[in-house]
Amino acid sequence: MTAKTARVPVAKTYKIYIGGKFPRSESGRFYPLEDDDGAVIANICRGSRKDFRNAVVAARSAQPGWGASSAYLRGQILYRVAEMLEGRREQFVAELVLQGITKRKAQAEVDATTDRLIYYAGWSDKYQQIFSAVNPVSSSHFNFSVLEPTGVVSILAPEESGLLGLVSNIAPVIVGGNTCVVLASQNLPLCAVSLAEVLHASDVPGGVVNILTGFREELAGQFSSHMDVNAIVYCDGDASVAKQIQEKAADNIKRVLSRVEIDWKSHASQNPYLIQETQEVKTTWHPIGS
Repeated sequence: MTAKTARVPVAKTYKIYIGGKFPRSESGRFYPLEDDDGAVIANICRGSRKDFRNAVVAARSAQPGWGASSAYLRGQILYRVAEMLEGRREQFVAELVLQGITKRKAQAEVDATTDRLIYYAGWSDKYQQIFSAVNPVSSSHFNFSVLEPTGVVSILAPEESGLLGLVSNIAPVIVGGNTCVVLASQNLPLCAVSLAEVLHASDVPGGVVNILTGFREELAGQFSSHMDVNAIVYCDGDASVAKQIQEKAADNIKRVLSRVEIDWKSHASQNPYLIQETQEVKTTWHPIGS
C-alpha cells in the first residue's frame, strides 16, 4: 500500500467587479494573498489600467440613471445592502480573521460597517435640506442653490481598513447620486470582493460601484489622471503622494479629497459633509413679479 498523499486545497481566485459583472483581469494576472504563516489564502486578481478604463466606462454609463433616481430610493437601496451584510456577518468576520484580524475586532468592524450603511441611508433624503439654500438678492428674483452629484468618483480605499474604511468612502459617494470606481486594499482585499457579491445581489444597479483589486503603485496614476473621472478620494499617503495625485488631477481640474490619518472606527468619521464633498452646487435664478 502507498502512503496517502496529503490533499492540496484549491485556493479561490477572487475576481474584480465591473458593470455588475465579475470578470477576471483582462491581463490574466493575479497575486497570492498569504496569511501570517506564508500559506496562500486566495488568489487575487491584479487589475490593470485597461480594467480601470473599463470600470470608468461602466460608471459613466450608470451615473445618469442613478443620479436621477429619488433620494428615497437610494436610501432604501443602501438599507438593503446593510440588511444583506448583516445576514452574511459570519462570512465577513471569518474573512477578516483569515487576514490576521482578531475575532473580536473583526466582529466589531462588521457591525460598525452595517451601522454605517444605515447611517448614510438615513441621510439620503436629508442632506439636500441641510446644504441647499435660498439666497438673498437685490433684484426681483428667487435665487436658490441645490446640490448635484459631481459624476464619477475614483476611490483609493484605506489599506488598513479592509471593510469599514472601504464602505465609509463608498456610501457617501453613492448616496449622493455619484458612481464610483474603487481600488480595494492590497493587503486586505477579501471583504471588498465579498462586498461586491452583496452589491450584486442587492438592488444597486450595475456600474454604480465598481471594485478593482491590485497594486496601488501601478494604478494610482490612472485613478488620478483619467479625464472622465470628476473627483478622486485617496485615503493613504504622505505629502509626496498628495503632490503626485494633485498634479495628475489638475489636467481636468478634478476634485481631490484627502482622507488620510482617519480612524474609521470613530463616529467622527461619519458625517454628511462627506456626502457634500462629492457634490456640485447649482444656483438657479427665477424672475418674480410683473
